[in-house]
Amino acid sequence: MLDTVNFKITQEEVEGVSFLEELPQYLEADSLGIHDYNGMPVVTGTLEGLKVSVNRFQVKIGNGSLCKYLLGDNFQCMGRADIKQAVEKISDTLHLPMNLASVTRLDIADNIIVKHPVSVYLNHLGMMKAHSRLQQPDSVYYTGKESTLLFYNKVKEQRAKREPIPEVFSNANVLRYEQRFTHKLESALHVPRVTGALLYEEKFYIDMLNRWREAYQSISKTNEIVLNFQAMTTKQQMYKMGVLSMVERVGGEVAMINQIADAQRRGELTTKQAYDLRQAVKDACKIREGLTRPSEAITELDAKIAQAIRFYR
Repeated sequence: MLDTVNFKITQEEVEGVSFLEELPQYLEADSLGIHDYNGMPVVTGTLEGLKVSVNRFQVKIGNGSLCKYLLGDNFQCMGRADIKQAVEKISDTLHLPMNLASVTRLDIADNIIVKHPVSVYLNHLGMMKAHSRLQQPDSVYYTGKESTLLFYNKVKEQRAKREPIPEVFSNANVLRYEQRFTHKLESALHVPRVTGALLYEEKFYIDMLNRWREAYQSISKTNEIVLNFQAMTTKQQMYKMGVLSMVERVGGEVAMINQIADAQRRGELTTKQAYDLRQAVKDACKIREGLTRPSEAITELDAKIAQAIRFYR
């Protein structure tokens, strides 16, 4: 289930190899370029969709889909054996021990065929603790200290890029969920060093899949509201139901909280008033007691996320 992986291998890991003299011959000839960076020559090129940058001291490989490099597209998902094969393929092509290379970016991803249009699922994804949420027409981003989560319409993205879509996905609703680790991987993943060889080590690989699933699970989900008057036996429940109905009308919990924040910025609400209103919204959205029911779309997605990590182990 890995996709984009960036590697860096240094002269210390490969003694006796002149990067600038030996590496360019293995790159695609029509992609080669020579640049000057702070007085240092740098050769750039591509390797079946992966970008390669070479100087005297290090080689950087990545900024492209490792899955596409090995399997031809990234609608498919890489299992542990595929990851090992991809690392070995780069090693054989560049004559470098990529199992020793440092990993500087790591994306875990899957394409999930869902029953409803992708926008239905995006609208039910709420807030996530310690992450900022950004919703765009066809995607939702969650940005945190250690990683970024991204949910989007994979088929629409492929069509916008004018890239081919495998037949099995062409008429399907495809929700792509990615978790991206782009900096300080050792700290984020709690390992001394992330290397090419570690990517296909069983314990590490399973831990990555579990992190991907747990990150999804930590997102609050917006339930569907049911006007169940038999369950409303107190005025407090009636008030909460009114808040829930209003939240539903404006587009969900996130949209309501954003409106409150906008009103605070315009000076229409004090800090205390905005806080109280946010709490009222959050409290109302948490209630159960027969006033809400789980979203059928989220129940479906929960099951498919759990199924994905079982399948790719």
